[in-house]
Amino acid sequence: MEPKVSSSLQEQALKRKERLKALRDKKTHGQQPDEDEPENKRAALEPSSEEKHRELKLRSYTPEDEDLKERQVPKAKPISVEDKVKDQLEAANPEPIIKEVDLANLAPRKPDWDLKRDVAKKLEKLERRTQRAIAELIRDRLRGSEEELAAAVGAVGAEEGDSD
Repeated sequence: MEPKVSSSLQEQALKRKERLKALRDKKTHGQQPDEDEPENKRAALEPSSEEKHRELKLRSYTPEDEDLKERQVPKAKPISVEDKVKDQLEAANPEPIIKEVDLANLAPRKPDWDLKRDVAKKLEKLERRTQRAIAELIRDRLRGSEEELAAAVGAVGAEEGDSD
């Protein structure tokens, strides 16, 4: 049993060497199909007849031969991209939602704005009391000035009566 195993190993090694040699030859000498390769693999390596005889299209070359001039492709006209660019620019610039900007909302608030807001109600009450107190003081002065005025008028009248 030992001799059969070693002989099969040797056969496999020889086959491997032959395949490697064939691969090296392909790389150095070009594509030549091996006899060991299956039919479908050979067909894949060989270009088909359609691929071999492609129609010649001359885009940037102006031939002198009449037959080749028929194969010349007409020059393509560049399309106008101005319309596309304008559309994209218009799409990129959406219309403003707010037409007029309120500067009070835009400006940053002062650091003590919340304190002023909280104290505003108390200040209104104090303002009313202050106005009442000022009105009372003015009334008192007017009453006092009326009395002084009456006293002054009475004193002037008494002097005039004394002089008669």
